[in-house]
Amino acid sequence: MPTDDYSDAIREFEHDGETYKMADLTVLEDEGLCDLDSLPVSIRILLESVLRNADGETIDADAVRAAASWEPDVPDAEVPFTVSRVVLQDLTGVPAVVDLAALRSAADRKGVDPTVVEPEVPCDLVIDHSVQVDYFGSEDAYEKNVEIEYERNEERYRAIKWAQQAFDEFNVVPPGTGIVHQVNLEHLGRVVHERDVDGEQWLVPDTLVGTDSHTPMIGGIGAVGWGVGGIEAEAALLGQPINMSLPEVVGVRLSGELPDGATATDLVLHITEKLRQVGVVDKFVEFFGPGVSQLSVADRATISNMAPEQGSTISMFPVDEKTLEYLELTGRDPDHIELVREYLEAQGLFGEQDPEFTEVVEFDLDDVEPSLAGHKKPHARIPMGDLDEHFPTLLEEEGVIPSGAAESDGGLVAETTPQLDEKVPVELDDGTEVEIGHGDILVSAITSCTNTSNPSVMVAAGLLARNAAEQGLEVPEYVKTSLAPGSRVVTEYLKRADLLDDLEALGYHVVGYGCTTCIGNAGPLPEPIEEAIDEYDLWTTSVLSGNRNFEARIHPKIKANYLASPPLVVAYGLAGRMDVDLENDPIGTNDDGEAVYLEDIWPATEEVRETIHDSVSPEMFEEKYSSIYEGDERWEALDAPTGEVYDWDPESTYIREPPFFQDFPLEEPGVDNVEDARALLTLGDTVTTDHISPAGPFGEDLPAGQWLKERGVEPYEFNTYGSRRGNHEVMMRGTFANVRIENQLLDGKEGGYTIHHPTGEETTVFEASERYREDDTPLIVMAGEELGTGSSRDWAAKGTDLLGIRATIGKSYERIYRDNLIGMGVLPLQFEDGEGWEELGLEGDEYFQIEGLEDGLEPNAELTVTAEDDDGETTEFGVTAQVATPMAVEYVENGGVLHLVLRRLLNEEA
Repeated sequence: MPTDDYSDAIREFEHDGETYKMADLTVLEDEGLCDLDSLPVSIRILLESVLRNADGETIDADAVRAAASWEPDVPDAEVPFTVSRVVLQDLTGVPAVVDLAALRSAADRKGVDPTVVEPEVPCDLVIDHSVQVDYFGSEDAYEKNVEIEYERNEERYRAIKWAQQAFDEFNVVPPGTGIVHQVNLEHLGRVVHERDVDGEQWLVPDTLVGTDSHTPMIGGIGAVGWGVGGIEAEAALLGQPINMSLPEVVGVRLSGELPDGATATDLVLHITEKLRQVGVVDKFVEFFGPGVSQLSVADRATISNMAPEQGSTISMFPVDEKTLEYLELTGRDPDHIELVREYLEAQGLFGEQDPEFTEVVEFDLDDVEPSLAGHKKPHARIPMGDLDEHFPTLLEEEGVIPSGAAESDGGLVAETTPQLDEKVPVELDDGTEVEIGHGDILVSAITSCTNTSNPSVMVAAGLLARNAAEQGLEVPEYVKTSLAPGSRVVTEYLKRADLLDDLEALGYHVVGYGCTTCIGNAGPLPEPIEEAIDEYDLWTTSVLSGNRNFEARIHPKIKANYLASPPLVVAYGLAGRMDVDLENDPIGTNDDGEAVYLEDIWPATEEVRETIHDSVSPEMFEEKYSSIYEGDERWEALDAPTGEVYDWDPESTYIREPPFFQDFPLEEPGVDNVEDARALLTLGDTVTTDHISPAGPFGEDLPAGQWLKERGVEPYEFNTYGSRRGNHEVMMRGTFANVRIENQLLDGKEGGYTIHHPTGEETTVFEASERYREDDTPLIVMAGEELGTGSSRDWAAKGTDLLGIRATIGKSYERIYRDNLIGMGVLPLQFEDGEGWEELGLEGDEYFQIEGLEDGLEPNAELTVTAEDDDGETTEFGVTAQVATPMAVEYVENGGVLHLVLRRLLNEEA
């Protein structure tokens, strides 16, 4: 607890006969360290954490002064932030479990009590990323999908169950419960925690990191939380403060109110577009102003959810009366709600705030219009009325159709390259005959916590479905429909409102309680449709109520993917095609052959409000979350290992001990110059973590598939990369293996291929890396802007490390990928402004020297890279190490953050 310098800041707090301790921020103001009213809320919460955890050793008085020094022109200061809890989802949670198990095994091999590796903060792992839409459009789709989920993931789930019994404060929310961020918002989030610390009761603001980039959704209820890779989350679990530079804080002043017909989804797509234009990477965002009170907490959470798409670390709202009403609606204890109010009032953190910001962005809610985002970027907003022009233009830009050929006579295709309005006849396996072409929607999915957490858009989707069914409208046979609520409460209120039957009438049956299509688990399309796509190179589309639409993410065969509100997902599903202007063109025809327009079936705002009022109640939340950790009979019957040390199975193809901590030295390895490195890949802009470490299915022709086949695993049993993240052998073979990644060393070829420079042979990225490893050749990767944008995927960094890549050099980085590289001991280097590998005239076949590390690494070190070609010609250029803090330097010098933690634990016990 706090150092003697600030012991006066610890005081008692009385509530309802209970006495708590708290770190009182007003004491710092009284001592002249800060003006609390001028500090953004998020900075005050960071400051509280530093103050409360200042022990004079790990966190000292200087750290408190540094946190209190924030001002709009942000000082260069480092802050050690200790979170109150950690949340995990299973795709990133399983690797975390594997790493924790590996740390215990390493301790055990050194003769040290393995339980020295123990989480020091509470953790919740929600299993939500594994269910796939194999079955859809039927009443038994959910049961069938869950059955397959357990069959595919039984070994992974056993490992998770082992962790639940092996570690204290490690809770598991079993499959079929909901999506991590919605469960977090509706149940796990407390706003303020009551915590026992050494026998004393403390009040602690709810702060967290999560192994998913959409963790900032919790900012909808005023909690500070953001996404990190599994590596950083594991370090936080083990008690490591998150050492961060004081962030710039951008204030978004909201005014006006949403027009009729505009949804929270439309709003978040506008804000995402706006903040990407402003540039908020590595910054905190806080919303304030008169427009805040016009938004429900569910609307706020929708906005906060897409913080990573906006580029920000967090996007949070203040805690106000609406927040407390939401806590009440979602079944939180009334006494706790009152405690939240009193504590935050005592800290000056309750209600409307008007602090100083680094920058203020004005946003008028009145300007929001119905919109989608696509075709492959979440921040590329398209007004709904522009889609009929957008899609033909896209095909012309991509060279799919000739310029000016957007108009045709339609009909069936006569050539292997169809025009925009020409169709390909396809006979499905059940004999149904359909016709598909460019722009046709093959996947229409109500999915993702971004929207399924918001009753306004879910009820609107149900009412639109009811109105459409009454008009006799139907979804075309070639559209794969699905409904994946983010919690069981959603299904309950849709049932109570009699809307679930209406959605099912159009094919939107519940397929699972998990991320499904949004994470890439859309499942297979009918084989004849996939064959037609390949044969005719069709640009088909998907529409989903998700937050991500990157290339090959939704389905590897679908090239254009669009984000939209749940009611628009249903509307476009009915239309069956994306190249349509639903503001002016009919969505279909009714039973009398009359044209039906979107405005004919769009529900009135007041009807949506009344339906929510009549259908959503606290009792629903209390009932559905009362047994959150129990699971169904499948989970109960799952036989899991027990004991303090995991019993690794050398024959397993799902869970294997990673090599990170084997033959582990107690001495710090340090860093040095990189000599004679070769470029494994040269990449362009916006290479995502999906490109680097794909989560979806893969074939037997790829290195990961070949490894599995050699061990008797048949292709139909491969599952996905995401499900194999507990197996480093699969994951390192899947690194830089996305079918859409373009290595510029090759001439326009897509996929995980490269050139082995010494021989000039084209081969897979993995095979080339193995050949370089045999020759002790270090590797680099060069890229453009926004390297590593997208999901908080720690295997994007782990795989990079295991391939032997010592450094990446890009024009800019997305925060989480950069931090994950640091967490694995890989150097993220950045070109100087205006430079890049193309601008410097580099081909990628040079020999590279990275110099300036002979005396170690310093924060933000300026280094020199020399590239020499086969003719002896050299190009010298400067780079900056994107390693901003002394602690981050320690991570790199130790080979990674977990290496540092383990080294400290073992040396303490030695």
